[in-house]
Amino acid sequence: MTTVAHVLSIALDETSDPPLRPLPADVAGLLGDVGAPPRLVAHLRAVHDVAARLVDWAGGHCPGLPLDREAVLFGAATHDVGKVVHPAELSGPGALHEPAGRELLLTRGVRPELARFAAGHAAWAPGYAVEDLLVSLADKVWKNKRVPDLEDLVVAELSRAGGRPAWEEFMALDEFLTEVGDAADRRLAWQAAHAVRG
Repeated sequence: MTTVAHVLSIALDETSDPPLRPLPADVAGLLGDVGAPPRLVAHLRAVHDVAARLVDWAGGHCPGLPLDREAVLFGAATHDVGKVVHPAELSGPGALHEPAGRELLLTRGVRPELARFAAGHAAWAPGYAVEDLLVSLADKVWKNKRVPDLEDLVVAELSRAGGRPAWEEFMALDEFLTEVGDAADRRLAWQAAHAVRG
C-alpha cells in the first residue's frame, strides 16, 4: 500500500538520473491525500519537469508570449490525477480519467481554471489557450512523442506573439523539443522503476 511518505518521497526528493524538478508541495500533498500510485506520481513529476523546461524556454525565446507559467506547471503536475479513480488507465488505454480528474480536483477545492487541465490535456484545437497547448505538449514530448498538429498550434502562438515567421518558430521549437526528447529514455526508465500499484 502506498503511504503518504512514499508519495512525498517520489514527488519531492532529489533525483539525479534523470534530474527532475520536484512537484509543487501543494500538489505533492494532494497526491498523498488521494493515495496516488507510485507510477502516477513519477509520471506527473516527469511531465511537470518537461513543462517547466518548456515554459522557461518559451519565456526566454518569446518574451511577448502571454503565458501563465504557474497554471502550466500546475496543469502538468495534475493532468493525469484522474487515474487515481481509474487505475486501469495507468497501464492501459482510456479517457475516463480525464473528467474524473477534473472532478477530483474540484472536490479538493482547486479552481476550475486549473482543474481544466485534467480534463483537456489529451485534446487540442485552434483557439485553445497557450497554457493548454503547453501542458498537452509536455505530456507528449516527455517520452519523445512528436505530434505535428499540436506543435503547429504552438508555433502559431509563438509566431503571433513574437512577430517572427512560422518557419523560424518551427525551427526553434523543433530544436528545443529534439533536445528535450534526448532524455526521454532516462525519464521513461525512472517512471518504470516505480510500481503501478501502491
